[in-house]
Amino acid sequence: MKILVINAGSSSIKSKLFEKKKDFEPLAKFHIDGIGLKQCKLIFKSKNKNIGLKEKVKNHEEGIKLLLKTLLSTGTIENLKDIKIVGHRVVHGGEKYSEPIKINARVIKTIDKLSSLAPLHNPANLQAIKACKKLIKHASQIAVFDTAFHQTMPEKAYLYGLPYKYYKKHNIRRYGFHGTSHKYVIETVIKLLKKKNLKIISCHIGNGSSITSSINGKSVDTSMGFTPLEGVMMGTRSGSIDPAIVLHLQKELKMKPAAIDELLNYESGLKGFSEISPDMRDIYAKYKEKDPRAILTIETLSYQIAKYLGAYTAAMDGLDAIIFTGGLAEKAFYVREKACSYLSNSGLKLNQKKNENCEQLISDNKSKIKVFVIPTNEEKEIASQSLQVHLKH
Repeated sequence: MKILVINAGSSSIKSKLFEKKKDFEPLAKFHIDGIGLKQCKLIFKSKNKNIGLKEKVKNHEEGIKLLLKTLLSTGTIENLKDIKIVGHRVVHGGEKYSEPIKINARVIKTIDKLSSLAPLHNPANLQAIKACKKLIKHASQIAVFDTAFHQTMPEKAYLYGLPYKYYKKHNIRRYGFHGTSHKYVIETVIKLLKKKNLKIISCHIGNGSSITSSINGKSVDTSMGFTPLEGVMMGTRSGSIDPAIVLHLQKELKMKPAAIDELLNYESGLKGFSEISPDMRDIYAKYKEKDPRAILTIETLSYQIAKYLGAYTAAMDGLDAIIFTGGLAEKAFYVREKACSYLSNSGLKLNQKKNENCEQLISDNKSKIKVFVIPTNEEKEIASQSLQVHLKH
């Protein structure tokens, strides 16, 4: 059975095609970047083909058409009917969806309503859904929500200290994101440790970063909030700041909301703080040259991660394992080392060689807390969840 996974951004489509045998075997990887822009690129990789082309793609429907055409022309599939399931990453499911769901007109309407909570993501997700329903009518269309995994958080974790009416009337609360990534790596470690009621903190650190605490595989708290802006500093996002800074920028610097949004989401984080790059590899190159700002950037990010590790350990009254995942955390051994050093009094000890080699288990044999590096696989998780929903119907 072939399962197509679609992750549509505002100007991009990322996709993977899987074949379900004993496991989910990846058959092809597809990426269109720059939809609606002058510079639009198509990258396609399969076992037999490696394609990189400039293509004019006006919208997401054209992007899906190009994807299907490429799958056919490369012989990856013989017929569109080979695709039995399409799993769609949908960023925001609000409080409505705590599980993946088969997409119908009612679900589309709800995702559209939730666009106000994720204006950069849900509309793009919807465009891809509508295109797939039109072009691959026979396939089961399944929505897998980034926010769903975090719907197990208790009220004390997801509510803000605002008047309660803003939650009841306007849905202002912590939602959390990267749910499919956290679910995948947490379940992987639970299988490795073969224990029940494990207390695990998963750190998805990349261009977007979130840290989640979980008990027995269920999310109990997470660092991203009402939007993906909250938490540790990220590639270009500021992470958590004093909200009054926004008022100060408006009053004293006369900045308009659009300019502040641009500042916090696209000009801050590693990029603005280091004044070197949003890419940790560039910052680390300067760090090795003893550049003061690079040193401070790595120290600050590591410190922020450590604060969440400590806070969540206290909130869960214990900790069995830490997971590092995401583009930055899977590679940046020096960030892992510095962040974990703050928990030495809790009995955490890394194996320096294993950490520098980015092995799967990087904690020392004597460490009271296990530390893992688990590459995330959100596409596989979406394929797996989509198949489960399909089989129920």
